[in-house]
Amino acid sequence: MEITSVTSKGQVTIPKQVRRQLGIREGSRIEFTLVGDHVEMRVKSSPTDSSESGFGMLKSVRPAIPVDLDPATLLK
Repeated sequence: MEITSVTSKGQVTIPKQVRRQLGIREGSRIEFTLVGDHVEMRVKSSPTDSSESGFGMLKSVRPAIPVDLDPATLLK
């Protein structure tokens, strides 16, 4: 069990292991229900996975190619 603090806005951070196990990510919808002296939290929906296209999954360590690069100059 992990303990987190409540911010002045009433926000808490859900521990990473719990987010992974429940599939919670940015845009997920969460339902809170007061049950006696505790709160139950349920994941109502999660955004669809954006990995269908694969765009942005790979990161390069190389610097970006300049926008004004003319490929013809590489053939000289």
